[in-house]
Amino acid sequence: MVDIKRRFGFRHLRGVPTAHIRHLRGGKLVHDGTGLSFWYRPLAAALSEIPVDDRELPLLFHARTADFQDVTVQLALTFRVVDPALAAQRIDFSVDPDTGRWRGDPLAQISGLLTENVQQYALDVLTRTPLAEALVDGVGAVRDRIRAGLAEEDTRLAQTGSAVLDVRVVAIRAEPEVEKALQTTAREKVQQEADRATYERRALAVERERAIGENELQNKIELARREEQLLAQRGANARRQAEEAAAADHIETEARASREARLAQVKAEATRTLGEAEAAGEAARLAAYRDLPEPVLRALAVKELAANLPKIDSLVLTPDLIAPLLARLGVGS
Repeated sequence: MVDIKRRFGFRHLRGVPTAHIRHLRGGKLVHDGTGLSFWYRPLAAALSEIPVDDRELPLLFHARTADFQDVTVQLALTFRVVDPALAAQRIDFSVDPDTGRWRGDPLAQISGLLTENVQQYALDVLTRTPLAEALVDGVGAVRDRIRAGLAEEDTRLAQTGSAVLDVRVVAIRAEPEVEKALQTTAREKVQQEADRATYERRALAVERERAIGENELQNKIELARREEQLLAQRGANARRQAEEAAAADHIETEARASREARLAQVKAEATRTLGEAEAAGEAARLAAYRDLPEPVLRALAVKELAANLPKIDSLVLTPDLIAPLLARLGVGS
């Protein structure tokens, strides 16, 4: 609504930057533009106010899918009047010269036109799409179809001097009962996936525990095998040491026996040589004594006897001892 002031039978109009003002007087265009400010006579003026700012149009309507399920489509359009002169010719944007109010509702006409076209394009997509696919991919498909239809097929909107700037499909939702059933199915599927993931995680944990157990068992087997090898090696080493010690003892024993045998042989040889020497000496002495007279031999025997007698410090000779001796000497002579 424009701002109009009254002064002495004249009217003063002050526009805004977002409104395009057209002023006709006597069928001729006097003022045409945005943000205008001028005086005019109300009885001779025809005024039009065409908004040129961006307008939002929220829409909410029902549709039916290919499998006969009702869905609710929520979207929003952004549109704008791009040709104010053409829009003023096709749609009544006239305002009261005294109050500055629209005589009709021009934006409702544009909104109605957009609503009909948008619903037509959205239904064209949804009636050929099953419910599940519409809930998953329907937002993008409906948005693309509406944009293409408004840009390429809808000539009526262009003839009104308007254009759609943006299309945003907020949501496509099924009926509450159907949506609840779908949520239950999806929830069960998610639960199944969660259970499967849990079972797989448990199975993986069991498999890992089994692998760890097998690894530990293999390590124990390998350790036992190496211990067995170590014991066998130790036994072989001990046996080899014992054999070497026995061989060394045998060699030492043989060497000692050989030394003792040689020593005994040498001793025996020396003894035999000494015996032979002594025998030879005795034989020589006997040979020397064999040719001596008997009294000489007796004297030598007495001498030998006297040499082997113990030392006598004092000797007492009585007649009883000397008489027999002298008698025997006398007899012998």
